[in-house]
Formats: sequence, structure tokens, C-alpha cells
Amino acid sequence: MNKEGRVEEEEEEEQTFEELGLDPRLIRALTKKSIDKPTPIQRVAIPLILEGKDVVARAKTGSGKTFAYLLPLLHKLFTQSSSVKNLAPTALILVPTRELCQQVCSEANSLIELCRVQLRLVQLTSSMSVSELRTTLAGPPEIVISTPACIQTCLSNGLIQGKAVQDSLSILILDEADLLLSYGYEDDLKALTSHVPRRCQCLLMSATSSSDVEKLKKLILHNPYILTLPEVGETKDDIIPKNVQQFYISCAARDKLVHILALLKLELVQKKVLIFTNSIDMSFRLKLFFEQFGIKSAVLNAELPQSSRLHILEEFNAGLFDYLIATDESQSEGKEQVDDQNGSERKKSKKHRKHKLDAEFGVVRGIDFKNVHTVINYEMPQTAAGYVHRIGRTGRAYNTGASVSLVSDEETEIFEEIKSLLGENEDKVSQFIAPFPLLGKNAVESLRYRAEDVARSVTKIAVRESRAQDLRNEILNSQKLKAHFQDNPKDLDLLKHDKMLSKKAPASHLRDVPDYLLDPTTQEASKIVKLARAAMGNTNPSRGKGSKGRFKRSRDPLKTFSAEAPKRAGKGGMKRKVKDTDNGHKHPGNLFLYFVKEFIYSSNEHCFEKGVDSPFERRFTTLQEEPE
Repeated sequence: MNKEGRVEEEEEEEQTFEELGLDPRLIRALTKKSIDKPTPIQRVAIPLILEGKDVVARAKTGSGKTFAYLLPLLHKLFTQSSSVKNLAPTALILVPTRELCQQVCSEANSLIELCRVQLRLVQLTSSMSVSELRTTLAGPPEIVISTPACIQTCLSNGLIQGKAVQDSLSILILDEADLLLSYGYEDDLKALTSHVPRRCQCLLMSATSSSDVEKLKKLILHNPYILTLPEVGETKDDIIPKNVQQFYISCAARDKLVHILALLKLELVQKKVLIFTNSIDMSFRLKLFFEQFGIKSAVLNAELPQSSRLHILEEFNAGLFDYLIATDESQSEGKEQVDDQNGSERKKSKKHRKHKLDAEFGVVRGIDFKNVHTVINYEMPQTAAGYVHRIGRTGRAYNTGASVSLVSDEETEIFEEIKSLLGENEDKVSQFIAPFPLLGKNAVESLRYRAEDVARSVTKIAVRESRAQDLRNEILNSQKLKAHFQDNPKDLDLLKHDKMLSKKAPASHLRDVPDYLLDPTTQEASKIVKLARAAMGNTNPSRGKGSKGRFKRSRDPLKTFSAEAPKRAGKGGMKRKVKDTDNGHKHPGNLFLYFVKEFIYSSNEHCFEKGVDSPFERRFTTLQEEPE
């Protein structure tokens, strides 16, 4: 620790949760969740928080920031005297979006349940009425998780008394602090700070450093400790985790549909896949386009009711479908604000449209998409920071991942900015993002006629009608079935979010790609990806255990009987073999990169025999080596 209050992590042996001084009940709960070792941010932050210090912790997505504050918070509440009767919550966790609020609430509840401790935690949302808020806050609960706007509503309506907050509040946590001000919560936070006692411990968790974080730090914190770790330092090679391989494909804007069709239909990317667009219309255009080729997908955007969004996330995380199209509405906010200055009638329409969108929804930050292996930027973000946050949806918790960005001529400027941010060598060649090596020109051209023919049928009218239909269906399900699902939670699995929106059934001949359209190179590349998927243990997706599997009657035991012993990963099964491979790949996910390299070498064997550099090898030399 230096004079400026910074904590710099030195190379040291990995600590355990026991050595951090956590309550034994929390350690047992973590063991049940198969969490054995703390992450770097947790190793440094937890001891400081347990000492009662104000902390500003900056760490990239997927690094364990949530548990870095939840574990010491619960430890303190577990050891707190139960004889003290508070009139307001003891701990307040503020987040920018409903989805992140739900996620933090779920993680905290799971820890509390595993610890078997009587501790009340509630989640507040802006959709709750004043009477519902009053009932929820009765008690009061020890922990409240909310957006700043909802807390301000409670204060202004007297549901939480300012004097009670000053007497009871002992810890205030701002998660994703760099987004709280950008989401328009500055006035709400200023109103809250007048009630926060000086003795209250304050924590700021953020993925990036910005002027908003500095403003919050001056507004709320008192002489905080600022964590500066090697993995969240200022070096450019740490901006994107090294376990995420980054690729790009240069193509015309009109050719993006055929390129993404080739990636998905020829299975050249690992599932599950998260696809980002910049507008809701484009998301539905993609969904309608995919439907004609038998590719099931779901759309996630701010128009949908909160319950529908949460259920879509649950289905995607459970593996019930492999492709999720997410609308990054933050990329179009600036344009709407500029266009909002053209006449009073237009202003009213804009205002009406914004009212329909949930201001507390954010898909790029905070949401924990589980087991996403590939992120595809169908439309490039408008800022380099937006690119970093999108790619942060894969490679979480130190798993491997990949990203593929489709870059048109109009997006060259932002792409150059992204490459500059990631780092370039003296020849202006990016050291961290490389051309996608598995998709050749022949494979794209073989699908062009089919793709362009289907694309012509996905008109603006079709997109508008499907968007309205999807919204009506989701609102109907959300309102009429809410009470039913509360009494029958298993029936919720019957509600599908990847159902077809097209009025016309897809042509049967478009579902499969005939062999005569595939060149040998593409066929080999597809085999390599499938082989890597099998080696990583992804051949049996979770959808087999989904809703259909639960409600089907058991099959004939004589027909399904197998004499083979069940395979166990810990005793010589597939996972153990992968880890013990002689190729130096200690993680199953690294096999994807290994197989890609093997494909490149084998497909150009003739070049090597003659001592000529392989064209594929030249395209692949910029890839980073996998971490040990």
C-alpha cells in the first residue's frame, strides 16, 4: 500500500478462502457451489472489506467482483448481534439494471440458503406499487438490492425514513458504478447521500475507470483504498482476457447475412452463441432470416416485460436454445437524442417510444450469460468501450471463449479505434484480433443465392409485424399467466421464447446444406469444430433435460438399457484425458484453438513440404498463445 492508498498485488502463492478469514459456513457454501479458490480481486478486496475499509475495486467482467463484496458482507451480517433492532436495512446494494439486480439477488440468496442462516434479503423494482414496496420493506430486511430510482421512491413516500437510514445503514455497495450515472441516477444518488452516515462503509465495484466513477468516489467515499491489480491494470493486453480469441471478417454491409449464415449453418463457431445488434428491428430481421433456415433463436431487448426477459435468460443459460440475439440499445441512444430535436409532433412520438422501453434494462453489462462460448458482433458497437463490454460476455470465470466481428466498410473507423485500443505492432497490425481462418470465400459464395433469396422476403413490414406479434405474446404471457406460474412453476418451462414468428413455414430444402455446395476445406473446418466440441464435452446440450424431457413418460427400460458403465469425469473420463494431454493444453476449451491450428497445418501440408509459407499460416500468426 502506498501513500495514495493504492493496493498493488505482488506475485504470491494462491490463498484459500479459509486464509481470508471468512466464516466457516460461507466456506462450506462455496464448496457446495464448487468454488475452491478466490480470484485475484477477491484475494485483495475481501480482507480490506472485512477490516471495514472503503474500497474502490476495478476488475474486468467475469473476474468475481460480485462475490468479492457479497462474501464479506454476509460474513459481517452473520456475526452481527441479533439483539439490535434496526428500523431500516443494514446493507444497501445499488445496481443500474433490473437484470443485474435479479442476478445479485439470486447469488446472495443461494449463499444464504446453503449457509442455513436466518437472513432476510429483498429485491425492489420500479414496477412495484407503493403498497407492494411497503409490504416488502416491512420488518425491515437486513439487505436491500435495488436501483437508485426505486430507493428514492421509498424515501420520498416515507417507506424508508431518512433518520432510520442514518441509524441503521452500515454498508453501502455500488455495483457497476461506472454505469450508475450514465443511466441517469445522479439525482437519486445525491438525494440518498444526505442520509448515509459517515460511519457507513462504502464500496464501489466497476469494470472500467471513468469520470463517473471519480464523481461517485468524491460524492460517497471517504479516503478509499483503490485496488490496482495486474489483471485490471493499464496494460493493453489485459483489456480483453487472454483466454478469449478475437476474430474479424471484413465484408460489405449487404453481405453480413450470408456470412453469419455460413458461420452458423456450417457450424464454424462453438455454441452457445450470443449475437449483438444495435437495433430491435435488426434483431427481428435476423430472427426471421434464421427461421427460414431452421435455426432456432430468441430475441432479448428492452421492449419485453421484465418477467419475459428473465425467463429468456434462464432458458438460454439452461441450454434450451443455442442462439440469442441481444439488442445493445445503448448504441442507438445518442442518435435518438440528436433526432429528437425535429418538431413537437416528432418529439411526442419519440417520448412515447422511449416510454415503451425499460430504462432499467441493460444487456451489455452486468448480466451473467452462462457458458457463452462465442460472441458475434453482427453490427459493430459505436465505441471501443462498447466492444470490450460485449466481448466480456464470453470467457467468464477464466473459461475460454471466442468472438467474431463482422466489419463493413462503414465500420472501418470504429474497428481501427478498437485495434488501437487492443494494441498494434509497428506495421499497424493488431496483435490480438485476427482474420477468421475457417470461413473461405467459396463457402460464402455457395450460400449466397439462398441467403439473398430469403433476405428479400424479410421486408420492413414483416419485421414490424413480427416485432409487434412477439411483444403482444410476451405481454399476454407476462400478465395473464403470472399468477398461474407462481402456483405452478414447472409450467413455466412450457413457455418457449424461440418459437417461430414467420407466417410462412420455412422451406424444407433450406434446413440442410447439401454436400455439393460445400468445398472440401469448409467440410474439414466444420469437422474440426465438431471434434473440438466433442472433446470439450458439449455433445449433449442441456436442452435434452429441458421441458420436454421432464414431461415425457419414461421409455421402455429394455430398449434403453445399456451395459456400459457411466463415465465419470474425475476417473479417467473425457475431461481427465483432455487435461492430461501431451500437447500442453490444460483446459478443454484450449482444444478449439489446437484443432484450428491442426486444420491449418494439415490443409497446407503441400506448402510446407516445398518450404513455402502457408497462406492460412500468415492469417493466423497474429493469434495469441493460450494462457498456461
